[in-house]
Formats: sequence, structure tokens, C-alpha cells
Amino acid sequence: MTYRVVQWSTGNVGRHAIAGIDARPDLALAGVWTSTPAKIGKDAGELAGLGRDLGVPATGDADALLALRPDCVVYTSMADVRLMEAIDDLCRILRAGVNVVSSSPVFLQFPDGVVPPEMSRPIREAAAAGGASIFVNGIDPGFANDVLPLAVTGISERIEQVRCMEILNYATYDQGTVLFDIMGFGRPVDDTPMLLQPGVLTMAWGSVVRQIAAGLDVELDELAEWHTRVPAPDTFDVSAGTIEKGTTAALRFEVRGMRGGEAVVVLEHVTRLRDDLAPDWPQPAGAGCYRVEVRGEPNYTVDLRLLGTDGDHNTAGLKATAMRLVNAVPAVVEAAPGLVTALDLPLIPGRGLL
Repeated sequence: MTYRVVQWSTGNVGRHAIAGIDARPDLALAGVWTSTPAKIGKDAGELAGLGRDLGVPATGDADALLALRPDCVVYTSMADVRLMEAIDDLCRILRAGVNVVSSSPVFLQFPDGVVPPEMSRPIREAAAAGGASIFVNGIDPGFANDVLPLAVTGISERIEQVRCMEILNYATYDQGTVLFDIMGFGRPVDDTPMLLQPGVLTMAWGSVVRQIAAGLDVELDELAEWHTRVPAPDTFDVSAGTIEKGTTAALRFEVRGMRGGEAVVVLEHVTRLRDDLAPDWPQPAGAGCYRVEVRGEPNYTVDLRLLGTDGDHNTAGLKATAMRLVNAVPAVVEAAPGLVTALDLPLIPGRGLL
């Protein structure tokens, strides 16, 4: 069976999703939506950097795309700074009876116990009304801290703690809004950017902790947040701009799932803009990695190394996010209507990609 797919946005993740849709023999690109006027009319192949046309021009007409009645929309529009608009987008697509795989809003990965029910209720109601399914995922939050750690726990005799880590250098991540405005890089270390405002880390990654706990049948007492930062020893440039001496150049944070006063499920990020910063913090395997540590009997450490064919680990991360969504399309289309999570779906392999 061939599933007809619409790609919604053509940015850092969306352009990789177009390439991924084209790569799968069971998917057909039916349309592409863009919010950028200069991209309207351009072929999807050009926007994805494929070096060839796919015969699908980008459009800003959402109604026309939904009128095509595609089987699924791959939604990769940024939601971090336009949360309610993104939720409205998703509800509109679902009410039209179209299934969705999406990279955001990330709390929808597993919202129960993370956000108030009224934040996810519109999505659930829209899915029910349209008889459609929605799956929110990626690499992180996503595969690196849902399927991967839960698979490792399946070879444990006893578990004391599950820790999921992202250890990456973001210097080549060319997204100024995320780096500077949301994460606070290049800003004073005593400043409080959006990401570090109380409750935001939990909204973004609490779904990770809650889903792992649910997969292990563990009732958590609470979620706790922790972070620390390191200033730049001198001024240097990254892809998204300049980091001035004394401003934030490395960030480490945790979202801790607590039970009986102990952190039993932990999501940790170790983010540097230069490899020599914070040498005492955890170091990656290879150029960058996602690490799963299961402490108990026995103890396990699993490193998922990332590296694109262009030599950049950040490219690999963007591709992993895109392909987690694209490869999930058949399973999500066939799933029962509603908000589905990694706990609801079968194993999602790269069928037809070898």
C-alpha cells in the first residue's frame, strides 16, 4: 500500500523529511506547505536540496493541501515560540480527518502528568472528531529516550535508575532562535532564558520521564528540575552567531523523576558550543551521542553515536528526527484514532530503505 503524505514546513527538519518521504517506496509526496513567501512555487526537491525535482511545488494554501485528503501530514513547524498556533494547526489537520506525525509540541509525546489536561484536550477532541491519529516524536524527545531506554530495561534483572542523556556540541546548529532566545546561549549566565524559566524544562522533557516511568509501571512522586551553566572564556563564533566572552557557552540540565526521595528516571542534557568547555562534564562517544545508562543488575551503558555523511553530528540529529516521523507514517495511519505514543505503536523499522 502507498500512503499519500503532505510535508508541513521546509525548515531544518522539514527538508530532511521531504528527502525521507522520497526515499520510502511506500510513501508518495502529495504536497508541501511553507510559511515562507519566497519558497512558494519552488519544487520540493529543490527545497530539500536533492539536486532534482520531485514535481511537487510548495504552497502556502493549507486548505488546498487538506482538500487533497492525504493519508498523513508530517508536521515539522517550530512550536517553541508559537505554541497555541501550532496546536491550532494540528487540530485543524486532525479535524479534517488527516493523520499526523509531528515533531512538536514536544509535551504531546506523552502529556499525561506533564501538562494540565486542558492543554492536550483540544488535540484529543480534534482527533476523535476527525477519526485520525497523531504521534509526536523525534530523536529527543523521542527515540533516544523512549524506545531505546525501554528496550535496554528489557534485559535487566533489577533497575535502580534509568538515565537518558544528550551530549552534543551545538556549534553547527544554525538556529538562532533556539540557541539564543530559548536556550540562552550568548546571554549573561545570570539571565533566565525561556528554557530555564520554572516549569519549562518539565513541559519540554517531562514527557520523556513520565513515559519511561509508565513503561516500567512506576508511579513517580514528582518531577524536579536542575541546571548549571558555564561562561565563554573568550569570544568565538558559531554557525548561528557570536558568543561573547563571559556569556553562556555551555549548559547542563536535568529533569528528574522522583520516587521516595530518589531520582529513578532522569533526562539529562549536556550542551556545549565548544568541545573544550566544561571538561569535567560528561563527554560524548564520538562527535556526539545519546547515552542510556541503566543502573541496577546488571549495569548498562548504551551510546548512540550520530554522524551525518557530511561529517556533522547535528545534521544526523535533524535527519534522525525527520526519519523517526516519516518511518512512523504507516503505523500511525493504521493506528486507532487518538493521541498515540511510543507505548502504543509497534516496532517501527526502516522498511524498504535497504
